[in-house]
Parts: sequence; structure tokens; C-alpha cells
Amino acid sequence: MDNFIVSARKYRPATFETVVGQQHVTNTLKNAIKSNQLAQAFLFCGPRGVGKTTCARILAKTINCQNLQPNGEACGECDSCRAFQNGNSFNVHELDAASNNSVDDIRNLIDQVRIPPQAGRYKVYIIDEVHMLSQAAFNAFLKTLEEPPNYAIFILATTEKHKILPTILSRCQIFDFNRIRVDDMAAHLASIAVKEHIQYENDGLHIIAQKADGGLRDALSMFDQIVSFSGGNVTYKTVIDNLNILDYDYYFTLTDCLMGEQTGKSLLLFDEILSKGFDGSHFINGLAEHFRNLLVGKDAATLKLLEVSEGVRQRYLQQSQQTTTSFLLSALNIANQCEINYRMSKNQRLQVELALLKMCHLPSAFNLATNPVTQAGDGQLKKKPDTSVVASPAATPPVPAATPTVQEPAAAYQAPKPMQSATPSLTATPKTTPPPAAPTTVAAAPAKVSLMPPRLTPSLSLTEIAAAVEAADEDDPYLKGTDFEHFTMDAFLQKWNEYATRLKAESKMSLFTIFTAEAPVMLKPYEFEVLVSTKAQENGFRDEKPSLMNFLRVELKNFGIEVRTRLEEATATKRPYTDLEKFQHMAAKNPQLKELHKRFNLDLG
Repeated sequence: MDNFIVSARKYRPATFETVVGQQHVTNTLKNAIKSNQLAQAFLFCGPRGVGKTTCARILAKTINCQNLQPNGEACGECDSCRAFQNGNSFNVHELDAASNNSVDDIRNLIDQVRIPPQAGRYKVYIIDEVHMLSQAAFNAFLKTLEEPPNYAIFILATTEKHKILPTILSRCQIFDFNRIRVDDMAAHLASIAVKEHIQYENDGLHIIAQKADGGLRDALSMFDQIVSFSGGNVTYKTVIDNLNILDYDYYFTLTDCLMGEQTGKSLLLFDEILSKGFDGSHFINGLAEHFRNLLVGKDAATLKLLEVSEGVRQRYLQQSQQTTTSFLLSALNIANQCEINYRMSKNQRLQVELALLKMCHLPSAFNLATNPVTQAGDGQLKKKPDTSVVASPAATPPVPAATPTVQEPAAAYQAPKPMQSATPSLTATPKTTPPPAAPTTVAAAPAKVSLMPPRLTPSLSLTEIAAAVEAADEDDPYLKGTDFEHFTMDAFLQKWNEYATRLKAESKMSLFTIFTAEAPVMLKPYEFEVLVSTKAQENGFRDEKPSLMNFLRVELKNFGIEVRTRLEEATATKRPYTDLEKFQHMAAKNPQLKELHKRFNLDLG
């Protein structure tokens, strides 16, 4: 145990060639060393664990190497290289800016810079976490950083580049380190496993690399942890058990259940996931990622975006062929909406279960869109019969495809009584009907009234069906009250105010202000616009919009209602009144103030 060294330190790269995933940085530095065009200051920035400090140490060792290799690498055998590797080099100084961030610390550093190196060509100062320096320390460091001695080189490293002063940035060569790719990280872990004589599975190493999120140090720490947990056998099962990761199998099985409309099995599978300690938000995020991978797998050109092992990639390819793009896009939209509402919901489990139920019924919705149906007497859905209008060719003009045909109800159906003269009766003649000299003969309709216009063919989409039903609502009395019932502006404003009262009861005063500041304006039938004055109000209204739309559409029985926002920020700013303007305003109301001001020679200030 005394001799154990963690993999992140034991296998820290010692040359530019062994740095993982940062070739754009290492190649530039090697070329600068070979051409002797080194800058006086470098800034290495990027996320944690990607090799910033490692590259800084390699650069410091290489530029002082006494036997530089033709490829720009250090020899590792000269006195300077051995001193650096043993940690007793007098030419390399490391400073942790997190604990040495004052002006006095920078002054001590500047005093050291004045002393030239006793051996070697350069004195290298590595300042880690440089963004932690104080404002005064940055300013004290500016002059030395801009014009250092010809033997001094500064290498700054930081994870938060935006916190560094622009005057510091302008004096440095900036190198941005990338997150390390999953494949590169998995290959590096595999090479370490071979050196340590550890058995492994590629799927397990890929899971570790994905969990590390681009940081190799995190991946090596998890690798050591799993090696200890599994006794030197890194398998897919041990990785997901130790790192508390949801297995791919759950998502593949759940997708099959959703496509097969197996609601019960889907809910039981979600219950099993919760019983193992996984959070619902974590599950719904993983499910959305799974749907995204299935979409990516549908195109051979985008397969490279799947950062998974080869075995899992083949499973994605297989299942992506069994799912439709429409299902995946709709399921992604449902999962995204569930994720937005999850944290605000008091019953979070119900949010996820409701999303799963919606996904389960997506195949039926798509089948209904392509195959219109009508409800039979026993309550079951049957295929809609093909109805047509029987008319004399000479007497009946051709009916346009967009005009729905009025069907006559069965004898058992009691037609509603016409309301005054505004409601068309069953025998009323449409506006486009020819003169009475050539009446149209209407054949008997089937036993039940169809709520779909007969002109709609099975090839129409859901959007086209909804548009045709809305168009037919004006002329067909049997379509009234189905999905697009008419309402007055007063009725809309009444429901609008009811919802505003509900917001006030829920103490949502910022939203209540939006609803009461100005009444919405009707742009066209069923489409309204409300003005908001700030971006924050617009974002708040957008979050509340799904609940508002559900309330208005249900209460007004019209699913074509749409409410949009328009940002109207005030451009004019009010200027504060001066003392003279205040006095003149008050004196206009009470003239005796002028006499008082004059008699006592008062000051307006």
C-alpha cells in the first residue's frame, strides 16, 4: 500500500507524443521549439483533467533539454531532464494561484525572475489556476509579463478563461484545450489495463469514458475505483453497478414496449428503475438521449456521432430500423416537455408516467391520421365507410376537393333545433349551391354521423385533417362543438380573467401583472397576441403557456386557440424632475409659494 500510486499520476504523460487528444496543442508547441520561436507567455485554458498542467510541465522540461530530439521531444536522459523528473530542477517553478493570490506573492515571484538560471537556458514559471489572482495581483504582474527577461517564460493555466483580465490575455499566446473524445479515452484506459494486467470489456471502458465527460483524470480515478471494486476485472456489469449508471438494456426494452403500446409493461419497467434508486429526472434525460441516438443511427453519415462501443452501436442500428422518425421526434418532444415540468411538479413520478403513456399511444395516433375511423354503436372504432354524393351529372356541379359534403343524419339521430336565423338548418342551401332550378340530390347517410369531412382521404396528415375540419365548421352544423366551437371575444376575456385570478391565488404575481396589464388582441380567428414589456416576462409567460393553452381550449371547447407574445420594450426613459421644475409645479397650484420664496430669499436646493 505504501508504494501504490494512482493511475492519474503513475501514467501522467512525459512527452508530447503521449498526451491524449490534444494534438493541435502539442504539434504547435513542438514546431515552436524546433524553430526556436517561443513566446514569452502562454495561456493554457480548458476544462478540468484534459492535460493543461501536464503540457506545461512537458514544455518546461523540453525547452531546457540538453539533447533535444529531431522530432522536438526531450531526451529524458540528460541532467536537466533527470532533475526535472526527480522534482529538484532549479529552472522550473510552479505556483498555485489559488493559495498565493495576493500582491505580495506576485512581488516575490517578480524578485525571483530577476535572477538568471544557473544551468540551462530558461527559467520557466508555471502558474496554475491563474484566474484566482486578485485584481491588484494581476495589475502588479502586467509589466513583468509584458517585458520579461529573455530567459524567463511564463505558462499560465486556468479553467475559467473569462475571469482573466483582457490585458493579461493580450500578452499571452492562448491555447484552448478540448474535451477528450470518448474513443481516445477508452483506448488510453485499455492500454493502461494491458500494462497493469487487468481484464476488461470494451463496453465497460466506454461507459467510464462517457461518465468522465471529457476529463481523463476523472476517467482514471473511476478506473482505479472499479478495479478495486471488481478485483481486477473491469466488465460492463461492474461498471454500471459501481458508478450507478442506468443500463442500456432498460432503454432498449422500454422503446420496444412503447412501440408495441404495452402501457402496463412500460410503467412496471419504470417502477423497477425507481426501486433501484434512480431519479426520475435522470431516467427521462437518459430516455431522451436514447431517442436522439436512434435518430442519429438512421443515417449512415451521422453514425460517427454515436460515442458508444461497437456492440452497443449495432444495437442502436438494429432498433433504429424498427422505429419511425415520426415516433422518435414526437417522443423526444414529450420527453423534453416532461423534463421542463419535472422540477416544478409536486407529483414528479406522475409527470414521467404521463409522458410514458403519451409515448405508448403515439403509434395509434399515427395510424388514426393515415386511416380515418368512425365510432360504431358498440363503442369500438371501425374503418370509416366510403360515402359519396349521388347526383345527376347534368344537375350537380363538380364539388371542389376542399369543400366538405354535407351528410344527412340517420333517422334515429335527433337534429338540434336551429338557433334563430344565424344557425343554418338541415335543409339550408350553402352559399355555393347552384340556383333552385338544378337541386342536388343527397343520398342517405350511414347509420352514424361521421365527424370527418368525406373529402378527406387516408393520405392526409393530421395538420391537413385539422385544417379541413376547421374549414368545414362554418357550413356543417354537425361539426359544431367537436374541436373548433365558436366563441365571442367577451367569452375569451372572461376565461382570460379567470385564469389571471387563479395565478393571483397561487401567488404568481409577475404572471398576474402580464395578464392584467393589457388585454390580448385578436389577430385573426382563434389567434391572439399579448404584449410583454421585458424579456423576463416573455420567458415567464412561455413557461406558463402549456397550462394556459390547456385551460382556454378546454373551457372554450376550441383546440385551435393560440396565444402569442410580442416583446415591446419601452425605449423612452423618464428624466427626474429638477428642483426648479418641482417648485414651478407647486407654485402653479399655490401662488403664495412665490411670495414666500421671494420674501425669505429661500434656496431651491
